[in-house]
Amino acid sequence: MTEEMRRNLMFNPKGDDAVAVRTIIKGTTTGLFNLNATKYPWAKSLYQVMIGNFWVPEKVSGLKDDARMFHSDLTKEEQTAYKGILSFLIFLDSIQTVNLPHFADYITSPEVNLILAIQAYQEAIHSQSYATILESVVDSNERDEIYYFWRTDKTLLERNKYIGQIYQDFVDKPSDATFFRGIVANFLLESVYFYNGFAFFDTLVDHMKMLATGRMIAYIRRDELTHVTIFANIIREIRKEFPHLYDEALIREMMGEAVRQEIEWGKHILGDRIPGINGETTEGYTKWLANNRLAMLNIGPLYPEAVTNPYKYLDRLQDTNGDKGNFFETTVVNYTQSTSMNGSWDF
Repeated sequence: MTEEMRRNLMFNPKGDDAVAVRTIIKGTTTGLFNLNATKYPWAKSLYQVMIGNFWVPEKVSGLKDDARMFHSDLTKEEQTAYKGILSFLIFLDSIQTVNLPHFADYITSPEVNLILAIQAYQEAIHSQSYATILESVVDSNERDEIYYFWRTDKTLLERNKYIGQIYQDFVDKPSDATFFRGIVANFLLESVYFYNGFAFFDTLVDHMKMLATGRMIAYIRRDELTHVTIFANIIREIRKEFPHLYDEALIREMMGEAVRQEIEWGKHILGDRIPGINGETTEGYTKWLANNRLAMLNIGPLYPEAVTNPYKYLDRLQDTNGDKGNFFETTVVNYTQSTSMNGSWDF
């Protein structure tokens, strides 16, 4: 029988904040953020990276050019994909903004809770970014259609319902089982669900189209890498500290379902209608990416045949700045061994 998860107390005078007894979940801390004594160096490193990544959409120039280009240079198929993909990205960041505090209520490491709070802020910035794109690029009478595209698109509705139900199951009945499943769902959302959409925008940029949108998506993608890394590390710590909760078979099963959904959605919204993208590249890229994400958890490939990224130009378009590294090659290790981020907590 699965054990019920207990939400953190707001203040627990009987709690113990000592690093020696600190755990990622199920701890008994006071509720105080004692950040001079931390157990998880990866959280400390990620804090520095996430603060360094600060940006706001108002500072991204060129959206007026994108508005002109959207109507004059994009094909009808590219316009449809642009709007449909934005709709899915809007959903993902919207649900994460609301979802993250529910899971943070059960994380008992203050340094990890701190970066989850920053993540929630970044998800809100992403939602603002999509609003800025829509306000600048598409006609006002099309905006609600994009926000609520899932009302008329069955494939998108089923995707949204799947991830939303996993989160809701945990909120309704917080147990060991629903918590771990929810944590895995967070990892999958951050590591797989965005990326055929990102690849579409990168493909437009590679063809010198919608450059301002591409820059904004690049900032969002940079944030998402830190989010992937947060949940990869949470899963790794659960495996170490609470092995009875860890379920590799479930991770592989859920990853398989995520890949199936992402391929179905990619073929549905992109198909073979976008220059540089087709059903074969969508499938190959998604499976290749899934293998890379599983490697972050020290899990073997789900698709041994998927050993190369079919979108070679993506490497050239990624942020290769220092320790952040190539987005599609970076692993958890980069964030735990970076010598430039091992200092104290600086506020």
